[in-house]
Amino acid sequence: MSLSSIFSLLLMPHLRKTTTSGHRRLPPGPPGWPIFGNMFDLGAMPHRSLAEMRHKYGDVLWLRLGAINTMVILSSKAAAELFKNHDLSFAERTVTETSRVHGYHKGSLALASYGSYWRVMRRLVTVDMLVNKRINETAAVRRKFVDDMLVWIEEEARKVKEGCGVHVARFVFLMSFNLLGNLMLSKDLFGPDSEEGSEFFAAMTGLMEWGGHANLADLFPWLRRLDPQGLRRKMERDLGKAMEIASKFVKERKNNNEQNKERERKDFLDVLLEFEGNGKDEPAKISDHDLNIFILEIFLAGSETTSSTIEWALTELLRSPKAMHKAKTELTQVIGPNRRLEESDIENLPYLNAVIKETLRLHPPIPFLVPRRATDDTKFMGYFIPKNTQVLVNAWAIGRDPDVWDEEQQCFKPERFMGTSMKSGTDYKGQHFELIPFGAGRRMCAGVPLAHRVLHLVLGSLLHHFDWEIDASVDVETMDMKDRLGITVRKFEPLLAIPTKCMST
Repeated sequence: MSLSSIFSLLLMPHLRKTTTSGHRRLPPGPPGWPIFGNMFDLGAMPHRSLAEMRHKYGDVLWLRLGAINTMVILSSKAAAELFKNHDLSFAERTVTETSRVHGYHKGSLALASYGSYWRVMRRLVTVDMLVNKRINETAAVRRKFVDDMLVWIEEEARKVKEGCGVHVARFVFLMSFNLLGNLMLSKDLFGPDSEEGSEFFAAMTGLMEWGGHANLADLFPWLRRLDPQGLRRKMERDLGKAMEIASKFVKERKNNNEQNKERERKDFLDVLLEFEGNGKDEPAKISDHDLNIFILEIFLAGSETTSSTIEWALTELLRSPKAMHKAKTELTQVIGPNRRLEESDIENLPYLNAVIKETLRLHPPIPFLVPRRATDDTKFMGYFIPKNTQVLVNAWAIGRDPDVWDEEQQCFKPERFMGTSMKSGTDYKGQHFELIPFGAGRRMCAGVPLAHRVLHLVLGSLLHHFDWEIDASVDVETMDMKDRLGITVRKFEPLLAIPTKCMST
């Protein structure tokens, strides 16, 4: 076969898409290359590159990424239309190749097909696990692990050279991992005496790395069997190891019924094991496979997002001494110098709350949220959206929407959420579409109530317990604020900050 013949065959999918959609109005977007489509328009930081395209193409953008049709939501107005009027039409998920490994996507709450299994798991999380009553019952657990983190940071600060900072996000990540281990399994998973916990930690960090890589096999389905980047093989190895360890946790619990009865509180695993469905439109019991997947998802959803958000919050405060002073002054006034921050204090700390909101506005942990998919051919804002179109909601761009935020939308300004300011009542719980770091609609993140507590407790404790300075090698005026995209958007150069324990704590 000649080279021209091969090229013609490769062009055919592109030509078919053009002619079949030619009589229907798709959203506007940049012209793409044959075969590759708009892959080269994404750049190294797609959330930034696509946000810039709004100036030329408007609130809704159309891309073809390899073989995948993609609609991108770039404004608060378009997000409101999606979540208020078309939520069900885009209720399915886009499933990546690495998330198919070991059937992960079938047991995952975040990725499961919209149906009876998803409804059961969603109800378990929102009604049985993360209602306020149950969250309140575990406040002491969270306080303990935050205290452990403060001690770890103090010890690390004593080890490093004078003028050198500590890697704050690493300690927040380890704290989150241990905290989730206790809420989920009643286990300390990270520590010098926990070999199994260390193995689990290593496997989970592998999942986060491989799951965060852009995968050519997602854009060109015919490459799936070749696995050109080896991501599937790596995910099979690390996910297999993590599921093996998770299954041991489940078996251990099942074989230890008497000890379970003696525990003072139920953890998340108890709730899952005790579930009894009707056996018709929902399972009679949750399978061991799905139990293992759910355990892994708790860790994936909680550890990385918490640590990246705290790192960005502390970075922004160090670059804004006035904001740092306001936050610390409020903590001193409300809590006083001689006690710890408790979760019951959070609602009395409006400036700390504003700092968290402003951080999530500028640095949403997952800038495109979890991609959605059109369940059928759909009409959206006057455009034809074909069935199976991938939908990316650019929360990073929406947090900078000039139609919603003032002329300083690029600046860190917690005051925008304070007092009588225009956005003082705006929150991130899915009702205000200009601030959706956790999504909105029926498939928004179920863990928001817990995330709200943890983010405020961690950041408030770090600020109340320590005074912070930037590492001596860094100029705060020229600090590198570039980000890198993986499972979450992290600071490209990790924050190294110098903690000094406050004399009164």
